[in-house]
Amino acid sequence: MKTAQINRWTKLCLKTKTLKNRVVVPPMASQTADINGFVTEKTLQHYQRLTDSHAALIIVEYTYVHLTGRSEENQLGISNDTQLEGLKRLALLIKSSGTLAGIQLSHGGAKSERNLTGGVLMGPSAIAVPVKDQLMEIPAPMNQEDIELWITAFIKAADRAVAAGFDLIEIHAAHGYGLNQWLSPITNQRNDINGSQLKGRMRLLLEIIKSIRTKHPDLLISVRIPGQDFLENGLQVSDSIYIAQSLEQSGVDVIHVSSGIGGWRRPGTRNGEGYLVNEARQIQAKVGIPVIGVGGITSGKYIDEGLTTGQFSLVSVGRAILKDPKAWYELTIKD
Repeated sequence: MKTAQINRWTKLCLKTKTLKNRVVVPPMASQTADINGFVTEKTLQHYQRLTDSHAALIIVEYTYVHLTGRSEENQLGISNDTQLEGLKRLALLIKSSGTLAGIQLSHGGAKSERNLTGGVLMGPSAIAVPVKDQLMEIPAPMNQEDIELWITAFIKAADRAVAAGFDLIEIHAAHGYGLNQWLSPITNQRNDINGSQLKGRMRLLLEIIKSIRTKHPDLLISVRIPGQDFLENGLQVSDSIYIAQSLEQSGVDVIHVSSGIGGWRRPGTRNGEGYLVNEARQIQAKVGIPVIGVGGITSGKYIDEGLTTGQFSLVSVGRAILKDPKAWYELTIKD
């Protein structure tokens, strides 16, 4: 990527869409959906408030693409057409503020509970997901029929996102959820074409991406990947660089670099702003598409420095905006 003198207010063109600045509100679970995954008035009010940040892109929280992939009781869903009307209202609300609307598509895989998923708990291998302070259940290893179910579910969810009017979809392959479980050697220990080496472990993710890209050539696609797993014997930065390069070749528009199989929380060895930017920087140097940097970022000065030095092309500001979107914007235009 070229490292021209840019700052947080510099526009960025992606295909036929223009981001009015470099700030992204990342997906953050609001637990405002009803028990059936439907958008509620509380959901709309939550995202209306987030538009006060004046971010260029708001990515709606992780939405389950199939009931077997539901991760929490009040999680937003995009698993059937009956959920579409509320999603249309949500996309329109975000876009009416001049902000692009994205939505994150997710399957929880084995990072869930059977009472949330219709009694099903599936993963690439019969290995429990390592979650801090929790003992997760061992899932049933997926067969080809299960794999096809996931592929179809993600494609149909992308169809619904387009029908709802979202500008961008983000495939969730980080934070220990389903597709991260496939990528990680900790949870994917299969010996077939979908396991063993990294190329095999990436197979499902790439097939989903290629299928969506073929069907929706103009849709903006982001993928949230781990910069690394932050666990012994997990994904390393070199693996994530290769994953990002493969995603770029498959037609992905944006790479959103976060944490891996150990979950979204701050690694114990990382402090200060941008605690995951080191991985984003290394990935941005090896791909030609924009990378989103994340990790406790709050200040405009930090964002400008990272943009100017080419560490990332976009930046996620999560908790600081969630706390008070309007106050964050007003503070940031001054610093």
